[in-house]
Parts: sequence; C-alpha cells; structure tokens
Amino acid sequence: MIEEHRTARAEQAQPLQKSVAATGRRAALVSLGARLVREKPLGFTGAVITLLLLIVGISADVLAPYGFNDVHLIDSLSPPSAQYLLGTDNLGRDLLSRIIYGARISMIIGLAATSLSTIISTVIGVASGYFGGFVDMVLQRLVDAWMVFPGLVLLMAIISLLGPGLWQIIIVLGVSLGIGGSRVIRSAVMAIKENTYMEAARAVGCSPMVIATRHILPNIMAPIIVLFSTRVAGVILAEASLSFLGLGIPPPVPSWGGMLSGAGRTYMTRAPWMAIWPGLALTIVVYGINMFGDAVRDLLDPRLRGGIGRYSGAKVKRERVPGDK
Repeated sequence: MIEEHRTARAEQAQPLQKSVAATGRRAALVSLGARLVREKPLGFTGAVITLLLLIVGISADVLAPYGFNDVHLIDSLSPPSAQYLLGTDNLGRDLLSRIIYGARISMIIGLAATSLSTIISTVIGVASGYFGGFVDMVLQRLVDAWMVFPGLVLLMAIISLLGPGLWQIIIVLGVSLGIGGSRVIRSAVMAIKENTYMEAARAVGCSPMVIATRHILPNIMAPIIVLFSTRVAGVILAEASLSFLGLGIPPPVPSWGGMLSGAGRTYMTRAPWMAIWPGLALTIVVYGINMFGDAVRDLLDPRLRGGIGRYSGAKVKRERVPGDK
C-alpha cells in the first residue's frame, strides 16, 4: 500500500515538475531578452537585423515586387526610381527583388551550414574530450591536419571537384567549419568531465551514451549556442566569397556575392548601384549577426554574470569592514 501510494504521488508530481521546468525556461529566456535590451544595445540591434533577415528570407515571394529573373531589357541599367526602387541590372532585372531573394539564399545557407557544422563539432568535441587518450589523439591529429590548409583555398578546391550548387555549398561549409570548431566543444567537455556528478554517473554504471546525452550535453549548451550564433555570419560571408569567385550559387539564382561579381564589376562605373546595394546588404547583415553573436556570448558566459565581471556598468557595493580607512 505504501509503495503504491508513493508511486501514485510520483505520477501526480511529474506534470507539476514539467510545468515548473517549462516556466523556468520561459523565465530564463525573458531574463536573457531583458538583459540583451538593457546591457547590449548593439547586440539588440543585431538581433533586430537578424530577425529582419529571417522575415525577408521567408517572405521573399510576397515582399519582392518582381521575380528574381524577370527581364525588362528596355529598362536595363535604370537608376533608382519609383518603379525600380534600387535600379536595375544590365538585363533590366529589379535589384530590390534580387536582393530580397538573395536574403533567402543567405538565410538557408547560413542556418543549414551552421547547424551541420555545430552537430559535427559537438560529436567530435564530445568524443574527443570525454574518452581522451587514444581517441582524443587520433581525432585531434585529424583536426590539426585539416586546419593546416588555408580555409578559402580548401573550400575552393573541394567546390571545384563537387561543382557549384546550394547543397554542395552547405555540405562543404558545414563539414569544414565543423571539424575546425570541434576544439571549442572539446575544451568545454574536458572542463566538466572530472566533476563529481560525472564520477557519480560512472560509478552507478551509466553508459557513455547516457553520460553524453544526459550529463555532458546539457552542461555545454551555452558554448554550443554561442558557437552557432557566431558562425552564421562567417558562413554567409564564406558563401558570398565563393559566389564572387564563381564557385557558389550558379546563376540566375541571386546571391549577394554573385551580384557583386560578373556584371556588378563590369558595369560598376556606369551603374554603381549594381555593386553598392548587394555590398551594403551583405555588410549590414554580417555586422548585425556578429553583434548579436557577441552579445549572446557575453550574456551566456558564466564569468560575466553579475559582480564586477558583468558588462552592465553597475557598480558593486563593498561592505565597509571595521578598521578600513
């Protein structure tokens, strides 16, 4: 009877525990958002820019006044006007529409390649940091060998073999950044694997998979989130660099880097808006995402929470001890 009563009470308490946990997560997100607005104005501005990129990318079909490849030869190289707010290119295509559709490409590649690279970094970093020894030595020597090659040269060589395309760019950027960024996750795992709760988990017979999923991953989520947020801008910039060199998204699909190359360079003196607007869009988006990523890193860093290490500008009161002058 007593055991049945305890089981019933435990079952009744589970929904309450889940509700409390969900409330705690929502409160933590609200607190993080409030700190972002209050302490990191540049980071908040970057968050707004990042949100606008997502909205524009998702709603490109609705926001764009024309199709990205609608040709109006009679209006080629037209300057900004009421009909074409940002002007047209050498084929009479509306630059505003192409920049809006280019935001979709940047959003897809940025999120997909960053997600892939974060997963790869987490898998390699957790395996290397937790097992250590021979596994760590082999994985880190492979990482060292990968990082020996210059990043852009390596990307150009692989894309030349695979051919340009959306999925090729996502896979190549994701794998390349994932291998190189695994050291951040490895360092975080090595910092926590000798804690008491890890020893207790091993003592009760938890398998490495259980330890990795239930004890390691929840405690390294802050570095993983920071790694993800700071990589998106780098991925977008790398895709623009490859497209500028003719190894990115093939035409006629618009890419900000591709719009800067080719016709953008050829007609730069006659129609400077062909290079100005894509370059400005790329600059603003990369700057905004970088500012947002830096703010998230500072807010999630436990060394900067409260006290004199917090970037809030608040002064810490020191209690006066008798005998102090």
